[in-house]
Amino acid sequence: MSTFKKFIPPDPRLDLPQTLQVDQEALAKVKVPIATTSASFKSDIARVYGEKSKDKGRDIVFSRGHFSMSIALFRQAHEMNLTSWLVDPVNYVTAKDWGKLKSVVFAGHVAARFPIVKKIKDMADTLIRGKLPLAEAIKIPLLYATSNTTQPIISVHYEIGNILVREGRRVLQVLTDPHVRPQYLLEASRENISFVVFNQDTKAEFLAKAKEANLEVDENRVIVSGPPVDPRIVRARKGKKLNWIGKRPLRLAVTTGGLGQNQDEICKLLENICPLVKTRQVQVILYASTLPDFRQMYENILVKHEISWADKLKDKTASARIIYSPSIVEANQSLIEHGFSWADGFVTKPSGDMAYDAAAAGCFILSLEPWGDWEVNVQKIFTDLAILKQAEPENFAGQIRELLASGWIRQAINNALRIDKLYLTGSKNIIKLQQKLAHT
Repeated sequence: MSTFKKFIPPDPRLDLPQTLQVDQEALAKVKVPIATTSASFKSDIARVYGEKSKDKGRDIVFSRGHFSMSIALFRQAHEMNLTSWLVDPVNYVTAKDWGKLKSVVFAGHVAARFPIVKKIKDMADTLIRGKLPLAEAIKIPLLYATSNTTQPIISVHYEIGNILVREGRRVLQVLTDPHVRPQYLLEASRENISFVVFNQDTKAEFLAKAKEANLEVDENRVIVSGPPVDPRIVRARKGKKLNWIGKRPLRLAVTTGGLGQNQDEICKLLENICPLVKTRQVQVILYASTLPDFRQMYENILVKHEISWADKLKDKTASARIIYSPSIVEANQSLIEHGFSWADGFVTKPSGDMAYDAAAAGCFILSLEPWGDWEVNVQKIFTDLAILKQAEPENFAGQIRELLASGWIRQAINNALRIDKLYLTGSKNIIKLQQKLAHT
């Protein structure tokens, strides 16, 4: 537990001021500073540093993807013997703004669980990804945390990058999907920002949209890096083989996103496949993220079908395991440690982080419905690579049998194991570019 120096924050209403000071001092010293906005992890701050939040409620999560990609870059930097630090200013917002952000997350949860109500979904998407209330809430703590940082800052959310670049910071902005949102273009003509993108098509789209908006963007500041995948997940592919088919159960990871997307689909397909789990033809690891209702749903379905689940995640022989934690830090770590090296395939919405990670780990993907245009792009890319197929929730057991019998699963895993290195080296490429920028 740290002993804090006396510190008065730039706004006395900010939460966790002493830890904010820790972030400022750390970011100023490291070679690879990283900033995102994805979630709070105040409970972890209390455990590690001893500083307790003014708010006694649960942590909030906007996006596992923005968190996991940031952790991927943080981990990659350290594996390259470069000092690094990661900040998410959501942890420090004022009580008033915290209330607003909790309302946004609640709207996101409602939209995720009732996708038929499209207006609610669209409203939630606008609130979460638009400028308000997120940008104004995080601005003061973000600018303070980075106020003494001289190295180029890797931004893993466009709001972070736009705020920083307007204040004159040098920014390397990660486009987290093969999709160019209009927010990425808002400050694109400034010389103190560079961009890393998924592939050559995304670069072409970026430059075309910039031209349409009459923006002058040097194409040399838009660099193809590949997606940022955690190096631990990339290493998980090394243990993957194809000689297991017919000798052991199929291993499936069933996952939701940070807001609890695709709940109805997941419920249907899990109900459908439970007979195969009960007869040990399939084993499952069920990722609930930080969502207690998902954990309860998983437990209720398993109980209904008289399937027990392991008390310990380390039990690889169990018919079923559930990954849940109120902490996104712990939930993400558990998924990396117990999911990617174990699973043959992932059942997931085609989100950037899950699809990139699953393919990098040498897994096939059965896709839930995309949640937006960016996920449609992701779905198409991995479908074209013959790694992904659309899941059939109401006939999921039959689909699994057919895909095994036809050889599709074997071939999809083989395709994932032979995937272009661009899908495996994105994190390393991004860190190398940030270091190149630091020395120019």
